[in-house]
Amino acid sequence: MANYPIIMSSKSNFSFSVKIPSMVVRAHVFISGDVQGVFFRRTAKLEAEKLSLVGWVRNRPDGEVELVAQGPKDKVNQFIKWCRRGPPFAKVENVEVEWKRNLEDFEEFEIV
Repeated sequence: MANYPIIMSSKSNFSFSVKIPSMVVRAHVFISGDVQGVFFRRTAKLEAEKLSLVGWVRNRPDGEVELVAQGPKDKVNQFIKWCRRGPPFAKVENVEVEWKRNLEDFEEFEIV
């Protein structure tokens, strides 16, 4: 975190650190290719937890994996980068990301 000096008056030398939180974002992600039956959901959950993200992941009837990831923007971007690779046996063909305005009240990252 950066330290931002706060000047109390022109004669003082006071300053203190202000913690500015990272911007929290929510991404709705659709992953296509050979992404079911290759431990994509399980490894996505582990990766999300490692990055301290919350949300969910699930298989879709059309063969895609769908997930929602919420957390600091840099961590969500790292997770999306991971989704473009996936676990070792996955063959990711396409990743679509929809950024959402509203945040959800998730407590953890779940497989649903």
